[in-house]
Amino acid sequence: MQQSVTFQGTQGQLSGILHQPAGAARATAVFAHCFTCSKEMKAATHIARSLEDQGIATLRFDFTGLGESEGEFAASNFSSNVEDLVLASGFLREQVAAPKILVGHSLGGAAVLAAAHRVPECEAVATVGAPFDPAHVSHLIQSKDGQDGAKEWTATIAGREFRVQRQFVEDLEKQSPEACASGLGRALLVFHSPQDEIVGVENARQIYEAARHPKSFVSLDGADHLLRRAADAKYVGTVLAAWATRYVSLGPSAATPRVASPQGAAQTVPTGASDLSKGDVLVSGGTERFRQQVLTDRHRWVADEPESVGGEDCGPDPYEMFLAALGACTNMTLRMYADRKKIPLTAVSTQLRHRKVHAKDCDACESTGGMIDEIDREIELKGDFDDTTRARLMEIADRCPVHRTLTSETRIRTGEKLD
Repeated sequence: MQQSVTFQGTQGQLSGILHQPAGAARATAVFAHCFTCSKEMKAATHIARSLEDQGIATLRFDFTGLGESEGEFAASNFSSNVEDLVLASGFLREQVAAPKILVGHSLGGAAVLAAAHRVPECEAVATVGAPFDPAHVSHLIQSKDGQDGAKEWTATIAGREFRVQRQFVEDLEKQSPEACASGLGRALLVFHSPQDEIVGVENARQIYEAARHPKSFVSLDGADHLLRRAADAKYVGTVLAAWATRYVSLGPSAATPRVASPQGAAQTVPTGASDLSKGDVLVSGGTERFRQQVLTDRHRWVADEPESVGGEDCGPDPYEMFLAALGACTNMTLRMYADRKKIPLTAVSTQLRHRKVHAKDCDACESTGGMIDEIDREIELKGDFDDTTRARLMEIADRCPVHRTLTSETRIRTGEKLD
């Protein structure tokens, strides 16, 4: 679920998007975007959604004077960006829970390294294509009249011109990258592409070497600096969430979060997960067209539709999950039977396919008109046993509980859940 939020920044209200997972958040994170970018950049969106899918509430926001945030970009600098990041962390601390993870892209990565010591609850920091020295961006900034002492400078990024003041450059030059990395005191994950054309991969080496353990490096081979390919950004979010399970104290559940509305009034976000018992499944959708979060009492995953039909392909589609349930149940049933009968079944795999066919083309079907559902199931059994045992195992496959549910009379009762 995504929600627009605002909170106080260094020069006025900052605009953000808070990604809340279905159910109680296991942790919270703040995402800092790249120089002159915004919270709407695709990489920020995909990474935040991937973390959301893994139960991590994530805030992405616009720095002062960018996107929908108030203030004048020309009057900001790297230090004020760090301050905005600390204020964003304070907003999460008050309204949801203090951020345990800080994530920064490009110059935002340098900012999270500098801000981490001011967010005491932060346990892990991740950088994506970040420069070792914030002054790395100075080559993008030039004085309007070509004089070093000029008061007004401009930065030209992707054909767009941004006005900055001399103090922006001076502030960059005052930063101490070595101190930020070596004194981090948190687990560090460095993402970088060897093909990064904006911030060379040697910056990742410098950050990694300056930092102390625990630290990790993940190569984003083939990705560009802005992670324009959705697959690259999603990969970052997925790997980050998995890495966090080792270094961040993720909770299986938490109190019902409270989130500030754009008007500042707090409102409770119902989780629904607190009511789940073993065997219950909760499916929740937000503003996205097809993307759904699926929760049980102990697990969560995402369902979606492929891009060809308007989805984002963030997870299996409903029929894929349906077939997966039958396949998993088939394999589990065969494994239980083989273990009980001491059959040397070394491996079992089941491949399934669903399709619609005309009833008149089905010889074994009772229906004679319209379309019917047909499932092809191919089971591969490996082990040292005879043909009689193999035939018996194939019979047992039809006795798995999900198979029986599908081939017996099933009633679905639908009702509206009222608060």
